[in-house]
Parts: sequence; structure tokens; C-alpha cells
Amino acid sequence: MLCPPRRLRSLWCLLVVIASGASVAYGQNDETDPPLDGENGRPLAIGEFRPEAMLKVRQTNLTRAKFPVVDDHTHFRYRLKHSPEQLDDFVGVMDRNNIALCVSLDGKLGDDFDAHAKYLWTKYPDRFLIYANIDWQGDGDAEKPETWACQRPEFGRRMALELAEVKKKGASGLKLFKQFGLGYKDADGSLLKIDDPRWDPIWKACGELGLPVIIHTADPEAFFRPIDKTNERWEELSRHPDWSFYGDKFPSREELLAARNRVIERHPETIFIGAHMANDSEDLAIVAQWLEKYPNLYVEPASRISELGRQPYTSRDFVMKYQDRILFGTDGPWPEERLHYYWRFFETFDEYFSYSEKVPPPQGLWYIYGIGLPDDVLKKIYHENAARIIPGVDVKLKKYVVFHTEE
Repeated sequence: MLCPPRRLRSLWCLLVVIASGASVAYGQNDETDPPLDGENGRPLAIGEFRPEAMLKVRQTNLTRAKFPVVDDHTHFRYRLKHSPEQLDDFVGVMDRNNIALCVSLDGKLGDDFDAHAKYLWTKYPDRFLIYANIDWQGDGDAEKPETWACQRPEFGRRMALELAEVKKKGASGLKLFKQFGLGYKDADGSLLKIDDPRWDPIWKACGELGLPVIIHTADPEAFFRPIDKTNERWEELSRHPDWSFYGDKFPSREELLAARNRVIERHPETIFIGAHMANDSEDLAIVAQWLEKYPNLYVEPASRISELGRQPYTSRDFVMKYQDRILFGTDGPWPEERLHYYWRFFETFDEYFSYSEKVPPPQGLWYIYGIGLPDDVLKKIYHENAARIIPGVDVKLKKYVVFHTEE
């Protein structure tokens, strides 16, 4: 019998049993050996376990979003490496999936911004928007943070001027990567602090320029815990141990999120977008508290339907309540199949389906459930909220709608 999603145990429990060699008791006793791989007769390694669900449930294989989509979280510089052929291919994916616009978060500044703009806007000027990035290093030595541009006087003011220039070139916002707080170094070798007053001119300028700030702070809670048998993402971290931020070398997750929130509170005239559901999709009650406290905060679900979809009742309640504060994002460009899981999550009540095309799935060994949003809420999340807060979306979205209506 299928348990309600609230009560589902992680598949991890089963994997721990297999890994430990405990018997799985269908007529077996405590003296038996662990189950064997039927293909070669040896004990099955945890990394080889590929369960196929026996459930027979509805499968709504959506291949296109119901309404035009603005994907506000994509990485066209880092994922496509400025390949013209890959860009053409992905615009085809956008067309098939009803993705009107993508916001590339990899614009950088200066000549780098110009190169990225040339890549995206020469052939497809009405399908992409670009966010700038802060250049913390400048012409300094990567191995000597004391030489970085951010250590020099008036860095915040100079970056504010750079942002004003890049807005004239067409930038629609500013993206902060998770290295801000977890990687970039101060002059003394410590990590840059997110709420350091030196950066306040940057956040203030974004508010004055009307540039939203999308900020990736910290990472999933599991990445800040020991990589041991109790960590539900042990399998993922065993493949990517460098993704772990556990230990004294890093600030705690709570410290990082609190520092980000202090910045949001200090700059109420600036719109902040908490990337990846403000990086606390495991605890939507906390995210709700932040949204209540900070009216200038928005969130988006890039690479987090894996978390949202395993708590569908809670997720749906959250989305319905904060429907005006949620944008759409994927963290792509991804293979087309993964986009289909997003449409299925938001648009259907399907049960127990994958959130990724990868084997094994990249973030957790579990399946997800759809939250079946009504049309008016879907429109807000898919494009209306983005059109309200991101410069340039409204004009380009209208062009897309007119063009595709006439087709």
C-alpha cells in the first residue's frame, strides 16, 4: 500500500540496510548473507543499486509548460562555454518547452559582459537577459587575496559605478555566487563576510539602479553535516566530497544565512532573490518566516524540486501562500528531459516520479510528487512575477507572446 507522502521514509534507509549487510527478511534469518547481485552472484555494492519502482500510478508526461516561462536562473557561460551550436540547440529546446526567456547569471563585467552579450544577443536578442557579477579579484594574484581589488579603498563605490555602466549595456540584475561566504578570501586569509559594511555601496546601488540581486548563500543542510551513515545525501557526497562544508574551515550554515539576512534587512529598497529557495528548501517554515520579515525578498526553485517534491503538501501550501514572491528557475540549461520534470511538478498531482534524468539522481535517492498548481498561480510563477521585478522581462515577454500567438 502506498503511504501518504508525508510519511514516506527515504530510500536511504533501505540502502543503509544493504550496505551494512543486514538481512532483508523475506523468509531469511539473521544468519544469512546479504542479498546477492542476480547477474554475477556477488554482494551488491551500494553504488550499483538501481531500484525500479513497482508502483502503478498516473504518468503525465508533460513536454511543454502550460504558459510562457521566464527561467530566471541559468548559466549559459559556464554550461555552454559560448558554443554557437549548443546555443542554437537550446533555443530549440526553449521553443518546444514554451520557455520565453532565460536569464543568464554569468555576465561578469567590462569586456567579459560584452562577450557574453554578443554570444546571447547577436542572434537571439529577445530571448535572453543577463545579470552582472562582482569582480572581487580584479588584477590581483589569485593565490594572494591581499592583492585583490576588494581589499583596496572605495571598492564598494567603484563597483557601484561599474554596475551603473553595465546597466547601460543592458544588464538586468546582479548575481552573487556561493563562493561569496564560502570561498573568496579576505586579506588575512579568512573568508569574506557577506554582511561586511564594505559591500554596502554595492547593495545600495542595486536598489537605486533597479537591479535585483540574486544571491546563492550556503548550500543544502546535508553539506554542512558529517559525511556519515546519518547523512541522507551520503551517496552524493561520496561522489563529490569537495561539496562538503563540514568542519571548522567554514562558517556554519546558520551564520551564513543570518549574514545574508542582515544585508537584506539593511537594504529594504533593494530586491533580493534567494537562489534555490533561499537555500533552505528543507525547512519551508523558516523560508516563510524570512518572507514575512523581509518584503524585499523573493525566492526561486532552481535545482530544488528534488526537495520540494518530497514534501508536496507543505510545498503546495507554501507556494499558494507566497505565490507573489516566487519566481521560476532551473539552474540550467539542462537536458530537455529534466525540464519536463519541472512542468510535471508544478502542473500535475502525479506521484512518485523522478526529478532528474541522471542515474543515479544527483541530489538524493528519492522520488517526488507534483503539487498541481491552479492556472493563475502558475502564470505568476512562470512569468508574471519576473515581469514585475526584473528589468527587461516585460518587453521581451510581450514580443514572445505576440510572435507565438501569430504563428
